[in-house]
Amino acid sequence: MDRAAEGVLPGRGRVMATVESPHAHRVATLLRRARYEVLPAEGIEELALAHVPRETVLTVTVSPTKGLEPTLDLTARLSAHGYVVVPHLAARLVVDRRHLEEVVSRLAGIGVTDVFVVAGDAPEPAGVYAGAAEMLEAMSEIGHPFREIGIAGYPERHPLIDDETAVAAMSSKARFATYVVSQICFDPAVTAAWVEAVWARGTRLPIHVGIPGAVSRAKLLRISSRIGIGDSLRFLRKNTRVVPRVLSRGFDPDALVDGLAPALADPEGKVAGFHVFTLNEVAETEQWRRDRLARAQAQA
Repeated sequence: MDRAAEGVLPGRGRVMATVESPHAHRVATLLRRARYEVLPAEGIEELALAHVPRETVLTVTVSPTKGLEPTLDLTARLSAHGYVVVPHLAARLVVDRRHLEEVVSRLAGIGVTDVFVVAGDAPEPAGVYAGAAEMLEAMSEIGHPFREIGIAGYPERHPLIDDETAVAAMSSKARFATYVVSQICFDPAVTAAWVEAVWARGTRLPIHVGIPGAVSRAKLLRISSRIGIGDSLRFLRKNTRVVPRVLSRGFDPDALVDGLAPALADPEGKVAGFHVFTLNEVAETEQWRRDRLARAQAQA
């Protein structure tokens, strides 16, 4: 077996020494158009301006406690700096059709053409939309300017709903969408199998695979617990080569990316890119991306 596909998260140098050029080229292509997910927190605008190239798409998360306003505000500010920005729109935070029309109009006014629509993590809906499917249908009815609409997918079990419901939900959302973004999964074999299953079920949309950026241990563990990817954490802990590196000093995305080699090589191009969860550690994540691209260039 190719060590790039075999070794889940060994050291960076060891992996890159064994990765073949076609895979390196494919990874480089996807990294050049990777999307960086950022949180609407204090200081992120300045961090993005200092470290993230303008050609990198930024997606802005939404908080169930702070509501849509911080997301919309940061989207406007980053757009004004020349970034293409994709706001996350949480259905459970939208009160009614009029509120939805206001949000759509506001985003249209700042030139947003791509949105990522999710149900959101709020335990109870603030209004009439309990999930993404209902709001997507309402958006279609009122009309919107968005050329691209993303929906969420879950390689592992969703923390709040069973697998059967999750599959049905994706099917109901897919007719309104143009791409899928996957949740983080640390087991690349699980992600690869899920990609195949999504297309086999008839949801033939390009998939942006969610991966962590070069983020700290504390943040990685915190976000992993919050979004319910316990199976992935258990997978990491069972891999004795991973624990010392990943859980002591931080996460290195290299071997996770390399473990996805079979899925990335798929001739149908099911995987369209990487959705990088930066947890606002954009300087470290961008440095990792630049290093990876430089190594790919050296192998060309």
